[in-house]
Amino acid sequence: MGDKQVPAQPDPQAEAKVLASELRSYCPNVTLREGTAFFNNYASGGQDDQSKLIYQAAIDNVTRDCTSNNGMLTMNVAAAGRVVPGPLAKAGTVTMPIRVAVTLGDQVLYSQLHQYKVQVADTSTATQFVFNDPNVSVPAPSAKNYQVFVGYDEGPPKAAAKPARVAKKVVKKPTPAAAAAAAQQPPASQTSISDIPR
Repeated sequence: MGDKQVPAQPDPQAEAKVLASELRSYCPNVTLREGTAFFNNYASGGQDDQSKLIYQAAIDNVTRDCTSNNGMLTMNVAAAGRVVPGPLAKAGTVTMPIRVAVTLGDQVLYSQLHQYKVQVADTSTATQFVFNDPNVSVPAPSAKNYQVFVGYDEGPPKAAAKPARVAKKVVKKPTPAAAAAAAQQPPASQTSISDIPR
């Protein structure tokens, strides 16, 4: 009978460990990196010119919800904010580049750039928005050392500056027909090119 009691004791202990891990389920906090809480959109050639501001978007609050299953941690990451119209604002759709990323030290476990659209109907007041990414899935952590970031990411538009410079060289090649057009087209192309890197 002593032999029967020994195997009966580990089973409840194993069940207790599973319950304890569920109670201690880890849900990393979401943070905004410095410089990623605001996103400004200017008219062509008006970078950093407040009189040519179309709108400014700002993230005011971030949160998340976590579930653990089959060795994976799934998060629904959300950000709430507002779109404030500028002097050149027009009613319509505003597209904001919002990135969600999960890191473990220098290792990027998840990174997704969303082109999030907000419908602005009234340009006389701010428009509230709530963004969320419900598909953030990473391996279940072994320690409480995950970092989750949400913020505006204008990285991809800057890469468009390289093809634009090549276009400038192509325009300069035809001398006869481009002579008259060169006086008008370069200023417009130069402003759009200089806007992208800034």
